[in-house]
Amino acid sequence: MKQIRHIISLLSVLSGIVLYLAGPIMLTKTQSMTAALTLVAVVFWITGSIPQHVTALLVFLVTMLFSIVPADIIFSGFFSTAFWLVFAGLVIGIGINGTGLGTRIAGKISTYLCNSYSRLIFGLVLIGILFSFLMPSAMGRVVLLVPIAEAIARYFGFEKDTNGYTGVILACILGSYIPAFSILPSNIPNMVLAGMSESLYQYSPLYGEYLLLHFPVLGLLKAAIVAGLILFFYPDVPHMDNQSILETKSMSKKEIILSLVLLLLIALWVTDGYHHISPAWIALAGAVFLMLPLVGIIDPGQFNEKINYSSLFFVAAILGLGRLINYSGLGEVLASSAISSLPLNPQTPFINYALLTLTAAITGIVTTLPGIPVVLTPLAGGLAHATGFTLQSVLMTQVIGFSIIIFPYQAPPLIVGMQMAQVKHKEAFKVCISLALVTFLLLLIINYFWWRLLGWL
Repeated sequence: MKQIRHIISLLSVLSGIVLYLAGPIMLTKTQSMTAALTLVAVVFWITGSIPQHVTALLVFLVTMLFSIVPADIIFSGFFSTAFWLVFAGLVIGIGINGTGLGTRIAGKISTYLCNSYSRLIFGLVLIGILFSFLMPSAMGRVVLLVPIAEAIARYFGFEKDTNGYTGVILACILGSYIPAFSILPSNIPNMVLAGMSESLYQYSPLYGEYLLLHFPVLGLLKAAIVAGLILFFYPDVPHMDNQSILETKSMSKKEIILSLVLLLLIALWVTDGYHHISPAWIALAGAVFLMLPLVGIIDPGQFNEKINYSSLFFVAAILGLGRLINYSGLGEVLASSAISSLPLNPQTPFINYALLTLTAAITGIVTTLPGIPVVLTPLAGGLAHATGFTLQSVLMTQVIGFSIIIFPYQAPPLIVGMQMAQVKHKEAFKVCISLALVTFLLLLIINYFWWRLLGWL
């Protein structure tokens, strides 16, 4: 498998060279170089032949060595709200892990899940949703919750490779990731979309506006379907152990402080429609407060050792790549091609809505989920004109698309969680492909009428 990934990556490099050499026939030199670099970078990110942050650094290096665009374009990701939202989420995640607050919350909630297996699965999905509001880092949520889920599985008598164990782990991972696409600061694709929308169109969705638009269907209803599919594919019966493994002590001073900070952040995120402060700056304020020496939640040692800088470079690179596509004019070329190939018509709003969603979902198979807004956001203006939708509506259809996961490789947090718990990828694939089918056959229709009710279509 590793050799296949390397072969695919090598072929992408060769294809990139051919595209660069042949590109000027149809494209400008800058556009052909941009297309070649984008192709190679996306394939490298998909295959993982080299670490994501190394690919990100190569994007910066190649752009500057060949003077494709000015530095302020390719490095624009470092100035975006999405970048700083990811950074703040990583810092807050360190605090939740370090103080033990995360374990306490999950432990307290799990004591109410003892009546039945179905209650356990639905409860774990609910825990995932709650943590999506508390912790704006999908990878951090997974890393925190998976060990707790393993302990809960043991408490209920589920051994590894049993239906119960697999169900508990998937409820934890999918519950903390899939509904979070409907919560603005809680998943990377959301933040990439917000950052690129702000950068390209000066449109930055508000937290409350985004939540109202997506959470009822893509959050709550989809979470219930996730739990139902897990119960269908992995039925089991708990074998209770009377000895609890989730005993906790009184809350420490640090836990109390962190709890108050998190409650304040949530309150400010929910009410940003009134104060109009970006979720990124609210999160950054909370992160800085936690790092103050007088507060003492996160010390310099924790900051230096536990911040995942690779994810920051990855976010900055894909944001910069989006700006590069737009600046070079390649986005306009791709937009013309997309518009001419899709049967879009202002007189058929549902078909337009479905096609835009399907396009985003298919794009995610090739680019992985964070790549969807990178590819599609520069096309939004042309697509808005072709469909008769507002620019904001076209941008928001991407959320439906990147909330559809078909293959686990599309979502790095899923891969990390399953590796931690030693669950095979095929187990998650069964749930993901089934959820995708339900989304296209049912949720897409429900969401369409919800958007119409809100006046978005």
